[in-house]
Amino acid sequence: MKKINKDTIFRLSSLIGLILLVIALSILSPKFRTVDNLFNILRQVTVNALIAFGMTFVILTGGIDLSVGSVVAVSGALVAGMMVRNNLGTMPAILIALISGVVMGGFNGALISYGKVPAFVGTLATQLMFRGFTLVYTGGRPISNLNESFAFIGKGYVLKVIPVPVVIMLVTFFLLYIVLRKTKFGKHVYAIGGSEQTAYYSGINVKRTKLFVYIIGGVLAAMSGIILTSRLNSAQATAGQAFESDAIASVVVGGTSLSGGKGWIVGTLIGASIIGVLTNGLNLLGVHAYYQQIIKGAVIIGSVLMDRSE
Repeated sequence: MKKINKDTIFRLSSLIGLILLVIALSILSPKFRTVDNLFNILRQVTVNALIAFGMTFVILTGGIDLSVGSVVAVSGALVAGMMVRNNLGTMPAILIALISGVVMGGFNGALISYGKVPAFVGTLATQLMFRGFTLVYTGGRPISNLNESFAFIGKGYVLKVIPVPVVIMLVTFFLLYIVLRKTKFGKHVYAIGGSEQTAYYSGINVKRTKLFVYIIGGVLAAMSGIILTSRLNSAQATAGQAFESDAIASVVVGGTSLSGGKGWIVGTLIGASIIGVLTNGLNLLGVHAYYQQIIKGAVIIGSVLMDRSE
């Protein structure tokens, strides 16, 4: 009989943990298992999951991106501003917001790959820069009264059943899964995380690969900003604050190692679901937001300790 390795056990533990959490909250709160609430959870998970997918690529290379919350704010402000202030249509405004994600992610990647700035320091600095840009652009005030067609992205349904954000998340997930598992680029991402020096000597263009990894992270954060702005029908200068912590938590809880080179995007989706279900359940149970932060922190510590014990 084939022996199950520790990595497989850790991956299964995330899924089992999610199932047990759903069962427990369904018993503790009847409102949790209502159809409306389950759809609400799916919408909430979408924003974090998209950011976490990009964070998975970054962490797999041994990096970190603390600026994603600010990228959410910038992209949300731009898509709203282009429609309200510049009278652009929905699609051109969305395109500009996505391009901003490419630019911000590319800036991070260039700073880290070519400027040789440590990822933690570099993205901490750009977190402040991007947030500052949002405050300057919005004047610290919300941008509202967006195009009616834009609301479909955050509030609409496909086939009158599946929320549009969920469809976007699942399509993105399958594409990224293929990229990581079936392409040369995906193999390079894992190789760099395993040993950057070895990857370099084996002929992998480490700098270019890491640049594209951060661009992917920027684009996915911008997508989240667009969906969030559509759902709220407003762009807030404070949007995306602390989103990086939930994204990192989702990646770690899902079984991706913070040291890089080991992990899977399926686990990230499970991790994002755990964070979303946990947050929703604690809200329904009336747990104060301060205590929720303590619980989330404990979950992250537990996941890291499990990773270190392998």
